[in-house]
Amino acid sequence: MATLQDNKPFQEEEIRAVVDAQRRFFRTGTTLPVKWRKAQLRKLKAAVMAHENDFVEALAEDLGRSSVEAFLCDIGPVITEINEMLAGLRRWARPERHFSGLLCFPSTCTKVYKMPYGVSLVISPFNFPVLLTLGVVAAAMAGGNTVVIKASSKSAASTAVLKRFIAEVFPPEYVTLIDGGHDVADMCLAQRFDKIFYTGSPAVGKHVLAEAAKNLTPVALELGGETGNWCVVRKDADLKDAARKIAFFKICNAGQICININQIAVAEEVAEPFLEELKKAFVAQIGEHAETNPEYPRLITEAAYNKCAGLADEYRERIIFGGTGNPETRKFAPTLIYPVNIDEHIVRHELFCPLLPVVPFKDAEADALMDVIADREHPLAMYLFTKDMRWANRVMQTQQFGGGCINEVCIHMMVKGVPFNGTGHSGMGAYHGEWGFREFTHPQTVLKGRTFFNLSLREHPYTGEAGRKKMNLLRLFER
Repeated sequence: MATLQDNKPFQEEEIRAVVDAQRRFFRTGTTLPVKWRKAQLRKLKAAVMAHENDFVEALAEDLGRSSVEAFLCDIGPVITEINEMLAGLRRWARPERHFSGLLCFPSTCTKVYKMPYGVSLVISPFNFPVLLTLGVVAAAMAGGNTVVIKASSKSAASTAVLKRFIAEVFPPEYVTLIDGGHDVADMCLAQRFDKIFYTGSPAVGKHVLAEAAKNLTPVALELGGETGNWCVVRKDADLKDAARKIAFFKICNAGQICININQIAVAEEVAEPFLEELKKAFVAQIGEHAETNPEYPRLITEAAYNKCAGLADEYRERIIFGGTGNPETRKFAPTLIYPVNIDEHIVRHELFCPLLPVVPFKDAEADALMDVIADREHPLAMYLFTKDMRWANRVMQTQQFGGGCINEVCIHMMVKGVPFNGTGHSGMGAYHGEWGFREFTHPQTVLKGRTFFNLSLREHPYTGEAGRKKMNLLRLFER
């Protein structure tokens, strides 16, 4: 696979040389001082702000994003993330002090240092190429690591801008970006990294995990979820409010979002009025023919468009809104498919497109619905619309998923100080703010011993009178 800047094939030796150079740089200790890390984060923030127009243009070319959506979803959150790190990094990195305990006497102090892993690999996706590259890179930098980035070949314009951007701001022995396809990603995974962070599909996540296991490299995975994210609308929900929020979210990036709503389960008692509200909300926000609206994003590749259009054709008789597209612009309208049975294949895998299947259920059987969802792979997100807060809170505390909202969509990931993560087939690990710092550091415990007042409690002999006295003291200390 050729790089984006020339036609020369990427060689594994080049990647190995980059990793070796970063390892040598890391071992100099340059990345360890918090003051130095904060200086690099400030450089990153200033450069993101200076190159805003470059990113906006690249996102428009790759995904058809408007400048507002580009800033809302990609550029602005990176700046917010860096600001949070700058404000909290010194506190997060401070060693923890613990009393060593009576069993460790005469030692009284033990410290836990937050140490960087070393050389990290960040494999980023196409759907939010700025945020899901630089947001993760910022976390790695805050943790004191060096970073090799493998950016997506699908979002070619964004990757090209990111490559020039990184080369301009940081030396390659600290942060560098490698472009190319799956073969280049495998060349990266063949190297011995100290930490890997991958964002993408569960299928590729399994491959990343298997390759990392060869070197016992710790991995964080942010995945979309094998069977998709559910949105449940109960009969007591504010239908207009729910429809407005759901429409906004499904329009955003044309559904190409890992936490987007994959399917809706709506109480059949209110299904018809809810769907009417949802149609109105789509029209109000993006027009009757979204594929002709210049603000509406496009699908990333021709293959992605054809997959979406093909699935729409399969369910053509049940499309009640949308279902139209333009293969030339790769724009496919938000599309409602109703009714859909909960066991049909369209609701048993992640769609990652503007199709929105709607599953009716009896409101009195809401718990049975949640049992079916719980039996499937854990989603990255869960959304509930209801006035029954007792039920909603119980569901949110008993279902397994990455994160979610009650009577809202997606903005849980914008809250400062909370983790963004998945579980099972939707991922492992967590990041954002301090959680990102934790993800890219490992706790290292160091006890400070003393050379005087050392007791013989732990030493032989363990028998006779000496053993009896030691056992009495051990029982006393361990209470």
